[in-house]
Amino acid sequence: MRINVLGVSGSPRDGNSVFLLKQALAAAKSVSPDEVHTHLYLFKGKIFQPCVHCYACQDRFYGECAIKDNFQELRDLWVEADGIVYSVPVYHMSIPGQLKCFIDRLGNSINAYYNRQYGAKGLMISMKVMGSIAQGKHIFSGQEHALTDLNNHALLTGSIPVSGDLWEAYIGVGGWTANKRDKDAIEKLYHASDLDARVAVQASQTLGKRVAEVCFLLAHGASSRANYLQQQVLYTPLLRRLKSNG
Repeated sequence: MRINVLGVSGSPRDGNSVFLLKQALAAAKSVSPDEVHTHLYLFKGKIFQPCVHCYACQDRFYGECAIKDNFQELRDLWVEADGIVYSVPVYHMSIPGQLKCFIDRLGNSINAYYNRQYGAKGLMISMKVMGSIAQGKHIFSGQEHALTDLNNHALLTGSIPVSGDLWEAYIGVGGWTANKRDKDAIEKLYHASDLDARVAVQASQTLGKRVAEVCFLLAHGASSRANYLQQQVLYTPLLRRLKSNG
């Protein structure tokens, strides 16, 4: 059985968020190297325009957003993923605007998109496993706010939010760069045996493992109840992924 774990770095830079995300994806892969497939997606250099609330995705285009940019490529990866790990820098006590633009457009179009693809109606239950990482320049600068926003995103898409292990992680992974601007600040601090950086790395690793593990538990559980779930059209995205993954 194959499990697809998508890692999304919501940062416009290739830096601290990517470093922690790679730790999580490597740990997810370690759960079952032959069965866990990971994909790293960077927002760096990509264009995500804001939702303009035109309703075209629902009224005319059956789930296809009227705005053409990098939204479509990430949406397709998102739809196919069994597990998703988001890694973001803190911007104004929350997630970066680029990622918020993606989530806004995804939320408005995803049901119509599923309806078009699978012939289902209603609020779809995506049943993806989601974990979140947030890091910032300062130690108390909005990491938990960003994690909460991403956990709410999971719930609103019918997905399952998970965290790393206590005590290093509660609602996700939080880290900070010790007031350094460097793109590789956390990596440097980690190699210098800084306690906070080591905690962030360890938490990212346990987060990645838990995402992959819950993906397998969910897939095997759903497979054992496939006959029942087939009668519930809202589980169509999950059943489709199970069939695709073998």
